[in-house]
Amino acid sequence: MISSPHSSVRKISSGGPGGEAPPGPGRDHNHLPGDLLMWVLILSELAVFGAGLLAFLSVRLTDPTGFAEAQSHLHRTGAAANTLVLVTSGWLAALATRAAEAGQTRGLRLLLAAAIAFGAVFLTLKATEYADLWAQGIGTETHAFYTFSYLLTGFHAAHVAAGMILLTLVGWLGTPKAVEAGAAFWHMVDLVWILLFPVVYLL
Repeated sequence: MISSPHSSVRKISSGGPGGEAPPGPGRDHNHLPGDLLMWVLILSELAVFGAGLLAFLSVRLTDPTGFAEAQSHLHRTGAAANTLVLVTSGWLAALATRAAEAGQTRGLRLLLAAAIAFGAVFLTLKATEYADLWAQGIGTETHAFYTFSYLLTGFHAAHVAAGMILLTLVGWLGTPKAVEAGAAFWHMVDLVWILLFPVVYLL
């Protein structure tokens, strides 16, 4: 029995080789979230923070007792709380990415607004710690530990502020690619703090 041309067409159109369904929007496992230039920026910033942490640890070896005493003046509880704050904020940014892919513009903007609010909480807690240290007369010249801690955490705080601005912009644009790029940067901010917290506050 000879099959009709139409049945062959149906077989071919139903999928790729082997009759498999063609990959949909969510099945491209080789897709890099966001924009290539954003990833170049993220990797560059991670390299800068990595170099700073290595320098901090190297200098610490020359004066472990002095570094430990200086570290005791930091707000460890506040820093731990800030870790939870940023992790929660990153989770909200990830949810916003899913909302953008689903075309839920209002939802993604609400999620990004919540992520930004948590970023503001982070900066408020960090400013409180800085104010307390300054009130004790502790500045960047007090000890090498504070030179590094102010530099590293201050540089990170600047990235938090920049990330909040970026999330505002991508929320206004509302496109999946823009939201992915903003979320990728925000996750970098999360990752850096997760590295900074134990090195600066706990070791």
